[in-house]
Amino acid sequence: MGQRRRLAVVGGGIIGAAVVREVNRRLPDAEVVLFEKERAPAAHQSGHNSGVVHAGLYYEPGGLKARLCRRGVRLLARYTAERGIPYERCGKVVVALDETERGRLAAIHERARRNGVPGVRLVDGAGLREIEPEARGIAALYSPDTAIVDYAAVTRALVADAGRAGTRVRLGVEVVAAGAAPGGGATVRTRQGEERFDHVIACAGLQSDRLARRSGAGPSPSIVPFLGQYLLLEPRFGALTRGLVYPVPDPAYPFLGVHLTKRVDGAMTVGPNAFLSFSREVYRGLGVDVRDTLAVAADPGFWRFAAGNLAGARRELRGVLSTGRFLREAARYVPAVEGAAFTRLPRGIRAQALGRDGRLVDDFVVQHTGPVTHLRNAPSPGATSSLAIAEHIVGHVIARHGLASRGR
Repeated sequence: MGQRRRLAVVGGGIIGAAVVREVNRRLPDAEVVLFEKERAPAAHQSGHNSGVVHAGLYYEPGGLKARLCRRGVRLLARYTAERGIPYERCGKVVVALDETERGRLAAIHERARRNGVPGVRLVDGAGLREIEPEARGIAALYSPDTAIVDYAAVTRALVADAGRAGTRVRLGVEVVAAGAAPGGGATVRTRQGEERFDHVIACAGLQSDRLARRSGAGPSPSIVPFLGQYLLLEPRFGALTRGLVYPVPDPAYPFLGVHLTKRVDGAMTVGPNAFLSFSREVYRGLGVDVRDTLAVAADPGFWRFAAGNLAGARRELRGVLSTGRFLREAARYVPAVEGAAFTRLPRGIRAQALGRDGRLVDDFVVQHTGPVTHLRNAPSPGATSSLAIAEHIVGHVIARHGLASRGR
């Protein structure tokens, strides 16, 4: 029989694990290796997030985010049901406090409708209180399909599935570079040596730009890390809301704002804010990494972005410096949380791709460099879309490179 196809996947977060699952499904005779530099999967973004399964309200119709989010929701709901992982369709309200925000809601509703989000509707203040008795606002957009899940648990299940399917899961092995090999195929270089593969798919998250550059891909887009703080409210607030309560996004600042988020374990959190992080992978304390800080300072695109977002940055900084102000921001939408006791959770750090023109890259970005595929941007709803992103990438790689199995 012919030699088996060999594929490598770099990154043990939820998207990398989903890619391994899709390779095993589409190429069951292939030999697959998963490389993860940490000692456990879901060590970074997949294990430090709000756990929201986004329904697809905000995304540009027709873009990858919109299409893969809706597909991802269906696949994720099915997968968690099969594996017995808690998945709760708790719903979500996006609350307008004034007439300007009410106007923005109409635009979000139109996007959601075009994206095929089921059951989404606009309600007035009285309708909002019927859905969420503790919430206050003059209007809201209600999305009953929005859900919550534990993405770290999903990632662990995917990695366990990979092991049962015969994938070699190599934890604690950092991939330094991956590039074309002489005579065809690709070489994966780690600190332990080199290995040869037919194709490599890199889902390196917060390190995606660095791995891509070391592997011969272009410098853009670069990754700028943004931190998000989360507060865990005292247990009596666990059932304060029936679902999630969000503000109307400010179009001048490209993040969703502080919101109240239930977790599948019954806890209630407030967060996240969004401010420049001085590290990519430090989740406690001052959170400063000199190398990461200097990388941001040397990025001309970041300074162009910062110049255009000073007002929003000042607002977010106030929340970073004062948890009281942070909580009061949430209390504008749900007054009952005013003065609540809380504990700080480890911060989340979001990998956000930035172009040299200073614009945040809005959609998912997949780059193909010969026998190596790089996922260069997968911010929210990346986790929601993970199984659909995997379908998209693996299907393209098979079609582009003719990676039919050659048998055992």
